[in-house]
Amino acid sequence: MSVFLFDEIVFGPVNSRRLGVSLGMNLMPVNRKICSFDCIYCECGLNGQLGDKNGQIPERQVVKEALGKKLTSMLNNNLKPDVITFAGNGEPTLHPDFKGVIDDTIELRNKYCPEARIAVLSNASRLHKPEVVEALLKVDDNIQKLDSGLKDTILKLDQPNYPFDLDTTIEQLCRFNGQVIIQTMFVEGETNNETIDNTTEADIAAWLKALDKIKPEKVMIYTIERDTPYNSLKKVPIDKLKQIAQRAEEQGHKVSVSG
Repeated sequence: MSVFLFDEIVFGPVNSRRLGVSLGMNLMPVNRKICSFDCIYCECGLNGQLGDKNGQIPERQVVKEALGKKLTSMLNNNLKPDVITFAGNGEPTLHPDFKGVIDDTIELRNKYCPEARIAVLSNASRLHKPEVVEALLKVDDNIQKLDSGLKDTILKLDQPNYPFDLDTTIEQLCRFNGQVIIQTMFVEGETNNETIDNTTEADIAAWLKALDKIKPEKVMIYTIERDTPYNSLKKVPIDKLKQIAQRAEEQGHKVSVSG
């Protein structure tokens, strides 16, 4: 299918299924994807599939100037975002000055649109960095990925490009003491003649067990909406998502569903 890169540091605003009117923040190059995962469902394609390998990560001051300019333009047009969301062409916490960028964003948010929330969509791969955790604790919506409670499924679905350890990731998520939102992408299909399905009973049971340990403030479950690198991937029906959500709710978790 057709996939794409975000060609700006600040993009949108767009209507997000989960967050409302969202102003996007891309801390990776505008012409290249850089990510510590290589998720088979990523709308930006696989690592190295698109763009210029020489693309550069924008410096902190450049990001701040771009956001200030965009917020000024929006206010001049009587527009305000519900949320400023860090996502874009890869993992935002890979930015070498992620903490500083978050500090700048809080400053600009407070100046131009104090009612707006700040959200970070992350794959939880940098939680061993104290400065990353410190920055995530400052934002309103600290949204971390956990696509299964089984390591083998995550390896197939998310394809981490570092020595991934699920137990360590869950332990790191627990250290937020509930100040974290877990997002889970449910998907079915196959890639390279291998079945992909994180809605199996084994996956869901292990996932629920992990949620009970992490105790997140909220769980967001959703399925693919945009194009992915593989035509063979399928949306999970909304009824099935609601059944999964009900099981999590029965264990005391607050859950939102986006089909």
